[in-house]
Amino acid sequence: MERPAIHPYIPIVIGVISVALSAIFVKLSTADAGVIAFYRMLFSVLLMLPVFLLKYRWEVSFFKRKDWVYSLIAGIFLAFHFIFWFESLNYTSVASSTVLVTLQPIFAFAGTYFFFKEKVSFKAILSAVVAISGSVIISWGDFKVSGTALYGDILALIGCAFITAYLLFGQDVRKRISLITYTFIVYSISTITLFIYVIIKGESLGPHPSADWFWFIMLALIPNLLGHTLFNWALKWVSTNVISIAILLEPVGASILAYYVFHETLSGSQITGGIVVIMGILLFIVDPRMFRKLKLHKKT
Repeated sequence: MERPAIHPYIPIVIGVISVALSAIFVKLSTADAGVIAFYRMLFSVLLMLPVFLLKYRWEVSFFKRKDWVYSLIAGIFLAFHFIFWFESLNYTSVASSTVLVTLQPIFAFAGTYFFFKEKVSFKAILSAVVAISGSVIISWGDFKVSGTALYGDILALIGCAFITAYLLFGQDVRKRISLITYTFIVYSISTITLFIYVIIKGESLGPHPSADWFWFIMLALIPNLLGHTLFNWALKWVSTNVISIAILLEPVGASILAYYVFHETLSGSQITGGIVVIMGILLFIVDPRMFRKLKLHKKT
């Protein structure tokens, strides 16, 4: 059996740290939320462009009308995910925002139930109740601190709903199209959507301080391209459940980083609610059988 050159958990840990840096980079930038999102996606597309043109452009010919429609919708939803999530960071803490965004699996469960009529298990319902209870604890604690913090929590939840919709519309296309091609198309659509949004809102595309340009590029390089690429690489060697559980550590990493960078402290309600949310999502995604198989597996 072929084994990876390095243990897959090492790239997974690096991937978690990479995506956890996203909220930190956003808060370090002084630009508007839409502008930050636009440049994040624009630089991602520009960095992917050479690889797409050299190796994958021919796959576009396989796109059917339905694929273009679904990719268009997915790209628009992805754009608004970034807008609402980045905006939430202006009002609430990194900890609250990132924890609420990790409710994504529960939103996905609701989406597959209502749109694809998938059966709902008792375990799924219980996990949703637990996770939503955790988000209520966080939001109630933030509301007692300030109304603006609660507003930021609501924006983060809306952003979570948008990223779930992005995944739901993209899953059918992704089954037939390579990761690079699908990602490049959707990121391009998202970039165009964000550009239109920024123009309509009257947000400034520039000039920006040199530090802002640095954070825009870092957002494209580290959370977008490095983090998600490492997760996709690791999927060859470990199960999807392992990746899903690892991503739950994002708010933990982001909160630790926010403590050192912004001196943000965690309230009792944030800690309690965050733990409850993560417990609910763990209950939803963990298959008990996975604990009987601790060995790495290689896809055939």
